[in-house]
Amino acid sequence: MQSSLETEFARIGELQPHLPAAVALLIGLLALAAAAVPALWMLFMHVNTIAHEGAHATMASALGRRVLSVSMKADGTGLTLVQGGERAGTILFQLVGYLGPSLFGLGAAKLIQIGHSIAVLWLGLVLLACLLTVIRRSFGVVTVIGVGVVLFLIAAKASLGAQEATAYAVTWFLLLSGIRVIGEHGAKAGDAGELRKLAWMPGGFWSFLWMIGAVGALIVGAVLLV
Repeated sequence: MQSSLETEFARIGELQPHLPAAVALLIGLLALAAAAVPALWMLFMHVNTIAHEGAHATMASALGRRVLSVSMKADGTGLTLVQGGERAGTILFQLVGYLGPSLFGLGAAKLIQIGHSIAVLWLGLVLLACLLTVIRRSFGVVTVIGVGVVLFLIAAKASLGAQEATAYAVTWFLLLSGIRVIGEHGAKAGDAGELRKLAWMPGGFWSFLWMIGAVGALIVGAVLLV
């Protein structure tokens, strides 16, 4: 087990070949199905919630704020509570959530583009471990641990081809699910309501801004992946 892990850790610093464009597109279509088909979405939407709340928590930490707790519910909603801060920082904190999945997806696409597909999996595990330190309520804890276990088993046990395919699949899903959730929640999103109070712009403005960012991330990400 130890030698196997050492081998997998060594791959993080190595360059992995890109998957053929046709394979990358096929994985993208499968990720689209996971984001669009209701039965599949009910299973995978929690990955989007993890990225959304993770983005809130990451921004809060970057602003020097204390993250009090992160919670997730079975309906795909979540809440990140932080302590203190100025109005400008609060705006950034509220703004980043719906862009989180797209931004994480774009970062993963860049790693894949420069040949570090395996690093996507291990970096994902590190971020999940960080989130686990502040997650509250049993559903969120079980979900984060479950996603982490699946990622770890693939990163530590699967073949190189399976690891690369998983990295592509996670990346595509983050890019695509970001658009789905923004379109679904729109101006009625809780974050849009908070931003309306903070910056005096209607919810529709923030929804439009998120959609522009998510679509732009998908376009750039697709270019990097294919």
